[in-house]
Amino acid sequence: MKQTIKTVILLTIASLIMITGCKENNALLQEWDTPYGIPPFDKFKTADYLPAIQVGIKEQNKEIEDIVNNPEAPNFDNTIGAYELSGITLNKVMGVLGNVAETDADEALRAVEEEATAILTEHNDNIFMNKKFYERVKSIYDADQSHLTREQQMVLKKMYQTFSRNGVGLEGAEQEELKEINKKLAATQQKFSNNLLAENNEFKEQFGIPVSSYSDAMTNTEDRALREKMFKAYSSRGNNDNENNNKALCLEILKLRAKKAKLLGFENWAAYQLDVKMAKNAQTVDEFLERIIAPAISRAKEEIYDMQKVMDKDIKEGKVEKGSKIEPWDWFYYAEKVRKEKFDLDENLTKPYFLMDNVRDGIFKAANKVYGINVEPIENAPVYNKEVKVFKVSDHDGSLLGIFLTDYFPRSSKRGGAWMNNFRDQYIDKDGNDVRPIIVNVGNMNPATDSLPALITIDNVETTFHEFGHALHGLLTKCRYRSVSGTSVTRDFVETFSQFNENWAFQPEILAMYATHYKTGEVIPDSLVQKINLSRTFNQGFMTTELAAASILDMKLHVLNSEQLEGIDLEKFEKEVCDNMGLISEIIPRYKTTYFNHIFNSGYSAGYYGYLWSEVLDKDAFEFFEQQGIYNKSIADSFRATFLEKGGSEEPMVLYEKFRGAQPNPDAMLKARGLIK
Repeated sequence: MKQTIKTVILLTIASLIMITGCKENNALLQEWDTPYGIPPFDKFKTADYLPAIQVGIKEQNKEIEDIVNNPEAPNFDNTIGAYELSGITLNKVMGVLGNVAETDADEALRAVEEEATAILTEHNDNIFMNKKFYERVKSIYDADQSHLTREQQMVLKKMYQTFSRNGVGLEGAEQEELKEINKKLAATQQKFSNNLLAENNEFKEQFGIPVSSYSDAMTNTEDRALREKMFKAYSSRGNNDNENNNKALCLEILKLRAKKAKLLGFENWAAYQLDVKMAKNAQTVDEFLERIIAPAISRAKEEIYDMQKVMDKDIKEGKVEKGSKIEPWDWFYYAEKVRKEKFDLDENLTKPYFLMDNVRDGIFKAANKVYGINVEPIENAPVYNKEVKVFKVSDHDGSLLGIFLTDYFPRSSKRGGAWMNNFRDQYIDKDGNDVRPIIVNVGNMNPATDSLPALITIDNVETTFHEFGHALHGLLTKCRYRSVSGTSVTRDFVETFSQFNENWAFQPEILAMYATHYKTGEVIPDSLVQKINLSRTFNQGFMTTELAAASILDMKLHVLNSEQLEGIDLEKFEKEVCDNMGLISEIIPRYKTTYFNHIFNSGYSAGYYGYLWSEVLDKDAFEFFEQQGIYNKSIADSFRATFLEKGGSEEPMVLYEKFRGAQPNPDAMLKARGLIK
């Protein structure tokens, strides 16, 4: 039945392409007479997207044709700069579709997204396999670059790499083979994501809670049999005997990536991905993760010992069967009991101080205190869902920095997790205007219930600050070119600034500005603040182990070549990887293969280690703040100017050493997590 519906939708859309191509009939193609150019979401129809994409592609193809056929000698402005200013309509349309399809999609819109993905993959291939275009770029890249600004040099380097990494050097049949691989990859990755969304919705149907509330439910559910049932359902997503099974799709994606890497001259997909990252190669990543997981597992074993003592009391009281040992489904529940014992900290006591709206205002107040920026609501702004809120972000001098949207609560039309994305990028347009970004933070925080407002956990608070760190990176950027503005940096650098922003969440001065009791308005007491901060390194054995384990799994999957992937059993392979890393049976990787969306459809393949890698930079940078005074304006201004404004306009380590005056201390993260002294 689903396939029939999808077929009808696509046939309907195809016919609409023929009759609704005119700009006056398509709101996506018109000028948006809205505050600050916010998309007028209520005017868009599902049938508008594909015709608008086709118009955008046609426009950009003409722009590229003009670049390629320009009789003047190639230079930065008439080739690289001209390309940077191309595709305005296409970027505008995809800024809307790419975000709404992730957050508020029905079946019809998901069908459109699948079709659009295939069309755009082909369009991208046509651009970056265009040999005449490449020859112009190469001639500029090979020439003296000393007259270019550093930002222009980085834009040029990125574009040259994009051509070479997209197979422009391949001939005939090999280039056609790569195009076919890219099409299949795009479709298969989208199918993986759609299957996972269906599995997440099934989990909610079964247990009455969204996947995003899983850890909270596991913490508070006394019924051990129910916890086991929830754990098994959660950890088997995408691996059940139903139409949403992702195992074959995962293998297909891995095989296609390995084949693509080989075509492009790389040993495996990890080598291809890491070639343009800070880490550079898999050996460096392996050594980095080995250094982390050993002390993490050691600490996790201590945590199990503490939890087992609490479980033994429950056994004596007849609450748990005799001979019971801590299992994966016991971790959240008994970790919370240990935390209550060790720190006298109960999340049921902290939640009343973390009303979602107040936490959101807290991230704004923290940004004002640290960077001097101001955030104010925009009333009656267009939104794609009634739960979305819109804000204007201004600098200390009143100048516009950008528009910020929040979308914090789960729904069946939204994929799981939390993220930041752009509806519009920052860049300088052809008339010299600074186009400011429109950015969204999306989450799946604990929603309001019939009896309580949206009160969130300590972890949710950190997540909110984390995603706003990404937003700050996008909002504060001051680049000329779209390809390096904002968060357009390497994957193992981009998480530095989101994780850095977490450091402000529980500073006493910041908490006093936003953590007030939802009933009484009382500011969170100092005694509770102290308990929160004392407990920050609690359970870090578990947290670090599951994160490092997922990072190792990601890397081990992507160092496999085509031959090694033939006939492989991914479930068995995953178990072997976990055994080889010494993973204890009480912990599973944060994401198992069949629901590892980060690496199968979110750009983190052979890159999930980046969270830990970036945390080294983040913790080392914050240590510098602590040494100089965490509200030291000159240090904050330096951090903003060196990192948040620069985007990808300089090499990451050059920026870091400029700010810190030295390379980062690799132990900074382990110390911050309490894993070493």
